[in-house]
Amino acid sequence: MKYLDPKNDLTFKKIFGEHPDIMKSFLNSILPLEEDQYIVSLTYSDPALLPVLPELKHSIVDVRCIDNFERIFIVEMQMYWTSSFASRMLFNSSKAYVKQIGKGYKYSELHPVYGLSIVDDIFLTDEKDKDNYYHHYRLAHQELPNKYIPGIELIFIELPKFKASTFSEKKIRNLWLRFLTEIDEKTTEISKELYSESSIKDALEYLQESAFSKDQLAYYDKYWDNIRVERTALQDYFNKGLKVSYDNMIAAEAKASDAEAKASDAEAKVLKSAKQMKSFGIPFDSIQIATGLSIDDIDKL
Repeated sequence: MKYLDPKNDLTFKKIFGEHPDIMKSFLNSILPLEEDQYIVSLTYSDPALLPVLPELKHSIVDVRCIDNFERIFIVEMQMYWTSSFASRMLFNSSKAYVKQIGKGYKYSELHPVYGLSIVDDIFLTDEKDKDNYYHHYRLAHQELPNKYIPGIELIFIELPKFKASTFSEKKIRNLWLRFLTEIDEKTTEISKELYSESSIKDALEYLQESAFSKDQLAYYDKYWDNIRVERTALQDYFNKGLKVSYDNMIAAEAKASDAEAKASDAEAKVLKSAKQMKSFGIPFDSIQIATGLSIDDIDKL
């Protein structure tokens, strides 16, 4: 049995973006809810989370959850880290919070917003944070941290720092984080403990390579290639002592994608033209001169 890595954009959205029961189990284990609080239902903000060939984007799954006190939580899960990511998460969560209320509504009707980021990277390197993988932020009193204003809370989890052997919190959170950190393309055996939780057992079924089409697997590989290229580019800039904004990198990627799309369009036009000439009975060597295609390529049209 061969498995795929759940942290890939394709698999992450398939598991958590298509199966509400799995997502509910995951959020109940990961979110910093009180002991008597738990999510009872959820709806996805975007029903089209996994197109056949989705455009390359970092894994984002947005859900609207209702807990047993009938409070509504708006949760954004994201699997990628950049220098501006924390600011962007705060901005997105604030926007979701503000958009809940229209003219004439009461502020008391606002529901809490949780921004949850499962990050496959280390971004806090201070000595006191070197082993701490779970980071929970909220608007708290500076001298009395237990006193806080409810509304927006951000949770960042650094997966590379997670160590199951040092885990001392609830078991289900431990199992879900093990699922995200232990399973990848090299996995040959699954721990029996992971199978002990029904929602994780289901997630493992959806993670099998055989559950994906050829085109989806091609996208799976392309996603990792793009992540490697982006991280290498960032490291190169940092090694040169340059400060690079993530927005500039996105703009560069968009420009490169646009150039690639234009090149693809031009190639398509050449192939269409060659195919028409071939249908008119024009000799292959004449088509080759006009289009630049090889005789073999023309023969395959």
